Amino acid sequence: MRFPRDAARVTAGLVLAVAVGCTGRGGDDDTPRTDPPASTRAAGTTPTPTRTQTPSTSTPAPADPVSLPALIRREHHGSGLRLGAVRLRTDAYTQYAVTYRSNGLTVSGIMNVPRGEGPFPALVLAHGYIDPDVYTTGQGMPREQDLLARRGYVVLHTDYRNHAGSDDDPDNDVNLRLGYTEDVINAVQALRSADRPDVDDGRIGLLGRSMGGGVVYNALVVAPGLVDAAVVFAPVSSRPEENIDRFQRPEGDPLVEEIEEAHGTPEENPEFWRQVSPVTYVDRVTEPLLVHHGTADDTCPPAWSRTTVAAFEAAGKDVELRRWAGEGHTFGPRWRESMDVTTAFFERHLG
Repeated sequence: MRFPRDAARVTAGLVLAVAVGCTGRGGDDDTPRTDPPASTRAAGTTPTPTRTQTPSTSTPAPADPVSLPALIRREHHGSGLRLGAVRLRTDAYTQYAVTYRSNGLTVSGIMNVPRGEGPFPALVLAHGYIDPDVYTTGQGMPREQDLLARRGYVVLHTDYRNHAGSDDDPDNDVNLRLGYTEDVINAVQALRSADRPDVDDGRIGLLGRSMGGGVVYNALVVAPGLVDAAVVFAPVSSRPEENIDRFQRPEGDPLVEEIEEAHGTPEENPEFWRQVSPVTYVDRVTEPLLVHHGTADDTCPPAWSRTTVAAFEAAGKDVELRRWAGEGHTFGPRWRESMDVTTAFFERHLG
């Protein structure tokens, strides 16, 4: 899995733990791909003032501007949610093309609005890695979009910056693609500030898969109190070096050497690497988290989720790991059962 070769993007791989979609040999759409992506994009994180935000138990000291502590201190704004053309009408919901503002950028996506009288609880979806050069709006989790809307949730699926109809952020790779999580956080804010009668802005959750799972980890760390609950499927490692070792080194990606020249190896500069790992700041998390992982996932190893969940548990957090025997990275026969567990989880915590 390679990153763009521009010298200006040397640092892009440093947060693979929360950024690189665990795509193995292809993209992270529902259908596995066979061709390796030409590049990957890293997940972003950004703090935000939210409704009643629970104070964090730790406030990291000032750090490298490319770090989670820096993102925690940054102020961010999501607004201007606009519904565009109708893309699809079903017996249960209407799907719209949407845009919203994320710290000055316009970000595209899709939103499914259930039929009937609202307001409905809402979920923001963070998709896995798909090469931005081939990505189309709303791609990545069509099964989840449909099922969740049919079960009474407004579903806002963000494309992320640099995808589909979103604005380009030329610094996103240089900044370790932390803008992806910024876009997820701002999607929640945009839902709230839109004051839509069909959205219950007091009941919002996050759902991410693979790379999007790393985006969710970051969002929970950077903006505690933003949402009511979160679910991740087959997430990336919460430690950047593990993703680099799995996805970049085996391909001989020349950026690995440049990255380590710029910031040092984990052995040479352990503090830098510690500050780009969300598991370092897990004590900040206030929301219940459900993690799904298939035992046959040969893209993102199940051990990654066990390690991350153990860190949550050690910090006394409300976390649950569901292991799905025989399921691979994208889930197959037991996907609907896993979604039954997911919706039951959201029903408990979103009310």
